[in-house]
Amino acid sequence: MRQSVRIWGAGIAAAAVVAGSVGAAVAVASPSPARHKPAASAPAAGSATASMKTVRAWQQFRIRGVAKGVPAGSRVTLQQKLSGQGWRTLPASMNTNSRSMYNMRVMLGMKGHNKLRMVDSHRRAVSPVIDVWVR
Repeated sequence: MRQSVRIWGAGIAAAAVVAGSVGAAVAVASPSPARHKPAASAPAAGSATASMKTVRAWQQFRIRGVAKGVPAGSRVTLQQKLSGQGWRTLPASMNTNSRSMYNMRVMLGMKGHNKLRMVDSHRRAVSPVIDVWVR
């Protein structure tokens, strides 16, 4: 058990969120994260792009996009795809602005191919999958 916790600790992903007047928040994924399944009938609505496709471990980059189909001021949360385990909700979220746009600072520590997406408070996907490679 302790060895698996150490292995998880080595691959911890973190995200830092800065949202205008909200301030700054730093989030670190825990060894036993909550996993949520999105609604099967929830197609990705809106857009999302990463400022960089390849980053070094713990290098900061941004995810920007528009969350269509959700009201302005809605909370959106970052999720990461784990191979064979579904989507893991990372403790990084922010509210959309008056035009339903978001702009989040992110740092990842889990090396390799990372698949990310944004979801709303009802766990419906509001962005397509974003591919980021961590060296």
